[in-house]
Amino acid sequence: MNLKQPLFIAITLSIICLLSWEIYWRSQGKIPDLDDDKNLWAVQRAKVDNATENDAVLLGSSRVLFDFQLDEWQAETGVRPIQLASAGASPLPIFHDIVNNTNYKGTILVGVTPGLFFSTTYPEASPWKRAQSRVDYFKDRTYAQRLNHWLSLPLQKNFVLVSTSEEGWSDDIDLKSLLNNISISNRTGKPQYPPFNSFAYIEEDRNNPMSKKTATDTVFANSIKTVWKFLIMGNQNPPEREATTNFFLADAKKFMERGGNLILVRCPSSGWIKGGEDKFLSREEFWEPLVNASKAKAYYFEDYNQFKNLICPEDSHLSAKDARFFTTELVRIMKADGALSNSKTN
Repeated sequence: MNLKQPLFIAITLSIICLLSWEIYWRSQGKIPDLDDDKNLWAVQRAKVDNATENDAVLLGSSRVLFDFQLDEWQAETGVRPIQLASAGASPLPIFHDIVNNTNYKGTILVGVTPGLFFSTTYPEASPWKRAQSRVDYFKDRTYAQRLNHWLSLPLQKNFVLVSTSEEGWSDDIDLKSLLNNISISNRTGKPQYPPFNSFAYIEEDRNNPMSKKTATDTVFANSIKTVWKFLIMGNQNPPEREATTNFFLADAKKFMERGGNLILVRCPSSGWIKGGEDKFLSREEFWEPLVNASKAKAYYFEDYNQFKNLICPEDSHLSAKDARFFTTELVRIMKADGALSNSKTN
């Protein structure tokens, strides 16, 4: 029996099946997208070890990830910032890592999303653990993991069928996600998460603009708001204002004493999320004591007329267009204040 014929048939059928699967998901509006996983983050974190005083590092949760666009920052300063913000996470473990495990003394911008920044210092709590797990992965990653990441990038950039996410979006199309999203009766008694779809497209250097659909499709944006309500209303843990503030201040003092330039930013929020933050995590009780104690340069979006009317489509993050505007305008404000230098060459 000629073994070449069955092998040829098997390969042909495999190619047809893969192409059919790729074409199907593209017909559903999917496009190739990178996974914002620990590998992508670790590549950017590695840059800090060799960064100079002229560089800038962005820390925070998803608002910093969405609201600061790297092209606009670079256009205004001549420096492309290192994006290390992490969605759904406290910035404290990452700031602690940079202050204590590197000699970096350039600019660090820390986004203060009140519900996450002041959430906890408990190592097993989700906001802390999500950030710390990325720090730990960076320290412990093997050469095999690094190679696997680099080999995966061309596939992620060109094929929808390999789309997946460490965040576990409900519109992921890997087999595990598809099985997890099958709707069945709740047999465990645990809360049933509402569908949580990806609403941004991250780039290799972690520039992260919001998807156009989120900014223009009210129904889709409302589905994201539903998730925020589920997560926020389901959180019964009060903020640990004193513990988180003190933890941050110790690192802030160390960083600034060695010549580091520290900037705090409160990014925009809208709707019921802003209402809840104003009521339960007020500027007077949380933001102002932090700013006064740290003596860092600080920028609160409501202090500037050009930002007061910015509306977040899903109440917590700016659209790509508004994020570009926000980045450009805020960088110009910080430059005028002397908080940022302009290293552009003419």
